[in-house]
Amino acid sequence: MKKSTDADLAMSKSAVKISSDLLNNPLCEQDAAFLDMVTAFDTAMRRMDSFNQEKVNQIQRTVMEPLKKFSSVFPSLNMAVKRREQTLQDYRRLQNKVEKYEEKERSGPVLAKLHQAREELRPVKDDFEAKNQQLLDEMPKFYMSRIDFFKPSFEALIRAQVCFYSELRSIFSQLTAQIDRPELSDEQREKENEGTISEMRALSIVGDD
Repeated sequence: MKKSTDADLAMSKSAVKISSDLLNNPLCEQDAAFLDMVTAFDTAMRRMDSFNQEKVNQIQRTVMEPLKKFSSVFPSLNMAVKRREQTLQDYRRLQNKVEKYEEKERSGPVLAKLHQAREELRPVKDDFEAKNQQLLDEMPKFYMSRIDFFKPSFEALIRAQVCFYSELRSIFSQLTAQIDRPELSDEQREKENEGTISEMRALSIVGDD
């Protein structure tokens, strides 16, 4: 998401840079019609950049920050899993110790050691069962909550995109109305564009494909 918003901002900033450079071109001082066209283009690019920045700010607040907050939960869950695993190892170690004494002949010293081993096992067993039950209760809830958590962010992302592209359509519609030449047909525009592209390719600063 961050790469996408960074690319969006870079795109609109580049468009503003292009329009600004065109506006500073000496040709604008020589041709009033060209100046009007470039001025309209520059205004449109700056409006686009402004709306783009607003869109990115909204996505930051409603999508990126909530997702970052959600992801911050994972380290604590991983730590809880590690604590459970460590307790399980202690539990198994003491359980094996108890079983070892239970298999031996029941003499006085063995019974004393068996009693001591059982006493050591009891709190560790209780601790493991508590940690295990906590994870059994919380992990499914956390997994199921992801949809409810993400849904508002996805809705906000869609609204931000719809709003931005609606504004973009309005901006370019207005720009088209300002700089378009209605007397030209689509075929004439296409030929004119092809001619302009051919002239650009003939420039010495343009490298061969």
